[in-house]
Amino acid sequence: MPYDLPTISETIAEFDLAAKKSLGQNFILDLNITKKIARQGLPYRDDETLVEIGPGPGALTRGILLNGAQKLIALEKDQRCLAALEPLQRASQGRLFVQEADALEINFSEISSKPLKIISNLPYNISTQLLIKWIEGVEHISGLVLMFQKEVALRLVADPRTKSYGRLSILTQLRFQAHIAFDLPPSAFKPAPKVTSSIVVFKPRASYPTDDLWEAVKTVTQGAFAQRRKMLRKTLYPLFSDPTATLIALNLSSTARAEELSPDDFIRLSQAYLKETR
Repeated sequence: MPYDLPTISETIAEFDLAAKKSLGQNFILDLNITKKIARQGLPYRDDETLVEIGPGPGALTRGILLNGAQKLIALEKDQRCLAALEPLQRASQGRLFVQEADALEINFSEISSKPLKIISNLPYNISTQLLIKWIEGVEHISGLVLMFQKEVALRLVADPRTKSYGRLSILTQLRFQAHIAFDLPPSAFKPAPKVTSSIVVFKPRASYPTDDLWEAVKTVTQGAFAQRRKMLRKTLYPLFSDPTATLIALNLSSTARAEELSPDDFIRLSQAYLKETR
């Protein structure tokens, strides 16, 4: 990739890319940081398609290309950023493909016949919605490297019996192995957000709940965490005729709360729910 491109700061100034709060935009200017983020997705394989959501002025895009990506599809809805990405697209020598698209509306399974590896500095205001979309469509995903507010990142990787542990932790961990790679301080962004950010790396599990069992997991976890501080024998009453007996049969405490059960415990509870409803 030619190196006569303007800096990210110059690109922002040239195209008047004042970050829009409505789009959750916070731009990273330092290519050393974006290259580090992009490296979390290595190796880039021929049997997967690389996708970036919301490239903005193209800092992470450059990082991905500089790490050797041979083909990158960048999805952007901001018209200003689409124009700003044109010089980078030309300089990429046919490796960057920019598409105007809203990530919340697009069907990711239609982007490519290959599994997707998505690397993105996600807008904070849609990050959880997008993650849930990818959890649901895990069969189309080969990996994710995503940025979240640290508070959200901690929820994704939380262990049982911790304050961050909840329904999102369980749904994430049942379909992905996830870990926090590193944090980014507010000073890494323009404008600087009020919170620390975290880069989270996701790898689909070799096996995960699907079909009826997955639907049961969603139903049971929703009921279990609806009133977090109540015991499960109370919160699960609408789903089970005798929640206490079910818990005891599964060797779970009859006084347990939702936050005390592991993802595997919720699989067993969901299997019991399926048996009861059939």
